[in-house]
Amino acid sequence: MIIDMSYWTKVITRLIYVGITLFGIYLLFKLSIFYMPFLIAFIISLIMEPAIKFLMNKLKFSRKLSSILVFIFVFTIIVGGLTWGITTLISESTHLMSGINTYIDKVSVQIQEIFNSFEFSKIKVSDEVLNIMQNSTGNFLDTISVWLQNFLKNVINIITSIPTIAIYFVITILSLYFICTERIYILDQIEHHLPKAWVRKIGKHIRELIKVLGAYLKAEATLILVSFIISIIGLYILKISNFNIQYPLLIALGIGFVDALPILGSGTIMVPWGVISALDGDFKLGMAIIVLWIIMSIVRQFLEPRIVSNQIGTHPIFTLISMYTGFKLIGVLGMLIGPIVLIILKNIFSTLIDNGVLKTIFDKR
Repeated sequence: MIIDMSYWTKVITRLIYVGITLFGIYLLFKLSIFYMPFLIAFIISLIMEPAIKFLMNKLKFSRKLSSILVFIFVFTIIVGGLTWGITTLISESTHLMSGINTYIDKVSVQIQEIFNSFEFSKIKVSDEVLNIMQNSTGNFLDTISVWLQNFLKNVINIITSIPTIAIYFVITILSLYFICTERIYILDQIEHHLPKAWVRKIGKHIRELIKVLGAYLKAEATLILVSFIISIIGLYILKISNFNIQYPLLIALGIGFVDALPILGSGTIMVPWGVISALDGDFKLGMAIIVLWIIMSIVRQFLEPRIVSNQIGTHPIFTLISMYTGFKLIGVLGMLIGPIVLIILKNIFSTLIDNGVLKTIFDKR
């Protein structure tokens, strides 16, 4: 049997190319976590760039002056938002952690009442199966209670790590200032130290990737921010109106996080919350939560077609797979990172995917 070395050399080369690319993406995420303050500063600078260019073009300011003016404005918002957010989060997290068992007990009682009111005899459910269902529900609620307590403890520990937060904050702010004011110099230095062939090839891929991924992240961030703002304003209005809303900021952050997950959405939190509140006897609160969710859904449905392009979307089944994979690998945060990695892979291997992955790798062309 004659082995076609030329064919297998091409196959191995393609496999090595795929492997190096996947390793590069993995390394990129590791470096992103390690240099998180600089990454945050870079993302904020991209958001600030249109305002800086506006001042440069319309008012004829220099780039440095425009950057400083926008920087001062953004810095004021960040400091004000962090001050309010940290104090409120500490207060709400401490209060919730002390009373979380009470809320779990209320939910457990409601579930028990549902079990008692349902006539299982009509569908011939044995007592053993019924006991297993009740015990499973109790174990699930206990697990949720422990998970929430650990999560809130970690939130408080992170927030109260003042020296560490101060270092991250100072580095992020200084990086943001230099990236905005010295943007041209930084780009020139990067091009100066890289081979021209690299600059042409890598630059082309990076521009395409930034265009696609940037459009996706910008669209999702806008929708999440809108949902967060509507939810926190609505929850504070309900709290001022003497509704039983005790943790508006924590709840709004939870809604924003779930709304950031593709396929899921704010209804994952708000619909069960509204139903449970109504079953608990607070029908007005239940209706208010459902109305707030309807408002958020209408606003999102109105904005989404105008913000999110069809070209950056992926089929829901692949998005779901990426979320599950991310969750299994790195936990809850992976549910956010998974779809982002999917978009990166789709962009880098677009030709490979379009022609068929295995077909392209093992094709004799």
